[in-house]
Amino acid sequence: MKQWPLVVVGFVFIAAWPLMVQDVFYQRIGALVLLAAISASAWNLLGGYAGQVSVGHAVYFGAGAYASLVVYTDLHWPPIAGAPVGVVVSMAISALIGTPTFRLRGHYFSMATIAVAELFRILAGNWPLLGAAVGLMGPPVPRSVWDLSFISPVPYHYLFSFVLVVLLGLTWLMQRSRMGYYLAAIRGGDRAASSLGVPVLRYKLYALFLSAAFTSIAGSLYAVMVGFIDPDSALGILISVKMIIVAALGGAGTLFGPLVGAMILIPLEETTNAAFGGGGTGVTFIVYGAIIVLVARFQPGGVAAFWALVTEKFSAGRRAPRVS
Repeated sequence: MKQWPLVVVGFVFIAAWPLMVQDVFYQRIGALVLLAAISASAWNLLGGYAGQVSVGHAVYFGAGAYASLVVYTDLHWPPIAGAPVGVVVSMAISALIGTPTFRLRGHYFSMATIAVAELFRILAGNWPLLGAAVGLMGPPVPRSVWDLSFISPVPYHYLFSFVLVVLLGLTWLMQRSRMGYYLAAIRGGDRAASSLGVPVLRYKLYALFLSAAFTSIAGSLYAVMVGFIDPDSALGILISVKMIIVAALGGAGTLFGPLVGAMILIPLEETTNAAFGGGGTGVTFIVYGAIIVLVARFQPGGVAAFWALVTEKFSAGRRAPRVS
């Protein structure tokens, strides 16, 4: 892989970011970039590699977030102890809804995932165990280091970096395994993949289980860092939309595309929110819409496809014979 030197430089930059900037605002942006990259990379396992565009991944994000704070409020355990619970719940939900929804194709599948996500959001808004519409809050003061309640964003930055490296490593291995080839065939078309002997439904479910598990972990990390969730912040449709946009902007179906997309979108979102205050949310929607239009119109493959095109032209130019 010719890009490995660039990848190494990129990860060195990520590791050094909290040391290069002293402003807490910019350190927090670095942590949020990594968190967005985790959730988008998790979505990418299903939406990018398998071509199943889910707009309901907020369900799994919310499962992880709520599990973390429920174990704190009800059992008084450290919130991070709820992460495994969230993974189990997410995989159970994915098994429950995956089989019927995967029988749908294209935009019908996407609409079904939206409906499921909205159903769970309404359920959470009316369930006292989950705090109903008020939401849940984490530890007001850290009781021990296991609460992971830090004033500085720097510890979260390195925690998220570790989780992201693990996720990207598993994705890299998956790409080169039988599952990766099967998912590529499924992305090309269910019928064509079935004709080649690919067990389509089974491998769609495998991709969904893996995607749901890591999306749930992203939700747990979000709840631990922010310390508060409600139905909109944990299960709102904008969470799913952000995952899709981040992955599509960087390059869905590529290893580092979601990370690149997060490095572009999240600083833009946070700086507009900081510049415009409460009105920044409206600007965020405009930015999201503009990115969707631009990517769909000019480069559906995202930054990854654009980079591949540029490097290919550059290499072709260097190989072209000189005319004397």
